Amino acid sequence: MGKTRNLPQEHVSEIVQMALSDHVGFADIEREYGIAEKHVKSLMRDTLKTGSYRTWRKRVRDFGDRRAHYK
Repeated sequence: MGKTRNLPQEHVSEIVQMALSDHVGFADIEREYGIAEKHVKSLMRDTLKTGSYRTWRKRVRDFGDRRAHYK
C-alpha cells in the first residue's frame, strides 16, 4: 500500500466515500487520485472493519458481474 500511505486523511476519506458509492468506478478514482484498483482495495481493507470490507467486496463483485451482463 505504499502509494496510499502518503495520502492526506481528507483524500483517504474522499476515496473511501467514492469507493463505497455504486455510481463511481475504480477508473474514476484512478483518474482523480492516480490510485490503481488494487491500491483502492488495499486502502479499503485497512480502513473498513473486516465485515464491512467483505460486504463491500461482495457488492463490488456482484455489481461488476451485473454490469458486464447488461452491456
